[in-house]
Amino acid sequence: MTKLDKDTIEAKLLHFPDWDYYDDALHAEFEFDNFKDCFSAMSRIAFECEALNHHPDWTNVYNVLTISLSTHSADGVTEKDFQLAEAIEAIVEVQE
Repeated sequence: MTKLDKDTIEAKLLHFPDWDYYDDALHAEFEFDNFKDCFSAMSRIAFECEALNHHPDWTNVYNVLTISLSTHSADGVTEKDFQLAEAIEAIVEVQE
């Protein structure tokens, strides 16, 4: 995958209001009602990650899920990151 330039990333982010771009990665933080709902979303996201063969850097503290997406082999953000962000958005939207 080819690394996207900053202008392309910022234009694509207009469709992803929950996400920010810094440190050569896409970042988002999602808050759920409780740990169970957060963990449930993480489990569903994990299946999408496997299907796309693309895996996030993420952390979970109680009801908060923090995600960072970048394509390590491209040393930055690629289309794959936006594909995964879109899948994550669909899962998180269902949870809300």
